[in-house]
Amino acid sequence: MSAGTPRASAEDSGTPVPFIDLVAQYATIRDEVRTAVDRCFESQTFILGDEVLQLEKEIAAYCGAKHAIGCASGTDALILALLAAGVQPGDEVITSPFTFFASAGAIHRIGAVPVLVDIDPVSFNLDPRCVEAAITSRTAAIMPVHIFGQCAEMEPLWKLASAFDLPIIEDSAQAIGAEYRGERTGALGKIGCFSFFPTKNLGGAGDG
Repeated sequence: MSAGTPRASAEDSGTPVPFIDLVAQYATIRDEVRTAVDRCFESQTFILGDEVLQLEKEIAAYCGAKHAIGCASGTDALILALLAAGVQPGDEVITSPFTFFASAGAIHRIGAVPVLVDIDPVSFNLDPRCVEAAITSRTAAIMPVHIFGQCAEMEPLWKLASAFDLPIIEDSAQAIGAEYRGERTGALGKIGCFSFFPTKNLGGAGDG
């Protein structure tokens, strides 16, 4: 900034700038969305319908995963993933405190104990050193949260998972499409979970 340039003020225009403008975003895809919605309603097949099956196939192929299963929400996906991984009531699951409450909430929902460990101050993802220090005989899984569209540092987490025979469940709600060493989120652990809430990286309609 030069000495003669006045400093811009948030009050200059009087018009607030939204952090995220879903209305403007929708305007760019309105016709495509309406066509897809009409197609669903005309078929009257919703749950387990062709649109869902096609989405599952495309997500699996995109992530490089064997399978993808549609759920009611990202929270439900986390709950089902924990159950599928064999986490039992009273078990401990290590995860991040820097996330939406559903990460820890899903763990609590099945009767397990969320163990919140510190994050890296640069990436805001789990600090692997803190993860290792938090592992006990009750630890049943590690749940990294890929935040702000960037992957957690997976290499040390993979080593810990292998050394202690622990499954990694990815909370990838904020990082669909992010890559770590050429592999996409959703296929970096035993199970990966996404959310299609409108404000996520890839948003849908409602709380999906």
